Amino acid sequence: MELLSHSGQPLDLIVVGGGAAGYMGAVTAAAEGCCSVLVLEATNKPLEKVQRSGGGRCNVTHACWEPEQLAANYPRGSRPLRGPFSRFAVADSVAWFADHGVPLVEEADGRMFPLANSSSVVVSCLKQAAKKAGVHILTKKAVTSLKYQGQKGFLVGCRDGSLFEAKKVLLATGGHPSGRYLAASLGHKIEQPVPSLFTLSLDAPFICACPGIALDNVCLILEASGQSFKEMGRVLITHWGLSGPATLRLTAFAARSLHLAGYQTELIVNWLGNSSRETVHSLLNSFRYKHATRTMGVVKPFSTFPKRFWIALLEQAECDPKKKWADFSRYSQNKLAETIVSSKYFINGRGPFGEEFVTAGGVMLGEVNLSNMESRKITGLYFAGEILDIDGVTGGFNFQHCWSSGWLAGKAIIK
Repeated sequence: MELLSHSGQPLDLIVVGGGAAGYMGAVTAAAEGCCSVLVLEATNKPLEKVQRSGGGRCNVTHACWEPEQLAANYPRGSRPLRGPFSRFAVADSVAWFADHGVPLVEEADGRMFPLANSSSVVVSCLKQAAKKAGVHILTKKAVTSLKYQGQKGFLVGCRDGSLFEAKKVLLATGGHPSGRYLAASLGHKIEQPVPSLFTLSLDAPFICACPGIALDNVCLILEASGQSFKEMGRVLITHWGLSGPATLRLTAFAARSLHLAGYQTELIVNWLGNSSRETVHSLLNSFRYKHATRTMGVVKPFSTFPKRFWIALLEQAECDPKKKWADFSRYSQNKLAETIVSSKYFINGRGPFGEEFVTAGGVMLGEVNLSNMESRKITGLYFAGEILDIDGVTGGFNFQHCWSSGWLAGKAIIK
């Protein structure tokens, strides 16, 4: 195959992995003057994760414009990413895609999608950019070995027996274990991956009887493996427990602690956010007098609670929804207030669905120069994307890290 060498010399760059980070790295390197760039993709569908992301819409990035604020959305890598994000962050991604014919639009929650509202335009954009830059793509080329040959570069072996020589290699295999295996074979330490961004399965029969209800400004607190975590925001009640942005963010930051705890611990929920027991007691007292002749299940003190959910809370607190407010005892009031601001539910596992297939783990960051994504152990070896021990919360942050790390690696490779 003629791509095995370039005028008798090794290829300038081989990118292992045809995903978001791999394409960005390959296109950037080629645009900077890398003459021979080859992407080796194990499957027959490059950019498949991009195609499927965001329900087929592709949440390209998030409208979080300051590098420090952006970095705060990464449970693993928050502080180390401030430097890389000062060079290529959200505004740079927006400009890059606009320059390549894909304008992005911001939604109310900050997520940014292509104006065409389809992931296909993002996939087409990256493929066209690669073709224009002269990047070669080979599919069904699962890389199984990577040998460092010093000044001669790298020998890259594939499962089908083909061999390639390259001066430099960019590993961008996402969360697939093959990339971690290749990095480890060259002496890199790996933080073993655990699930991140997942829903919670709860022992909460009254609440789980209200699937489909979404509530804003809910406070979630959990302790696991000696650490405490707190999140505030929107939650979605499911038939198995809790989902929604606040739940996913909580599990992202608590991913390792929850894993160590075997996903068995207690979750404390304040269904009114930061509201205190005193505030709730005051409102309940008011209802006892103003609506004495009305039944508790019909007239509710909290406008943000759907009726079905309000009745579930009453039942959880052992309050009869058919009872009149005048018959609401002080004991029952204390129990209901406790249920509203400090419900305790046992977490008995992860929910059945993750979010965007994100894992926490990968090549340890101390062994990578994050200013250019080059290995501190092997000259000419670079990393980009989820292969690193970096992961973001839901909302476009994981793709943003792919664009940033791919771009930084591509810029540095030609130098």
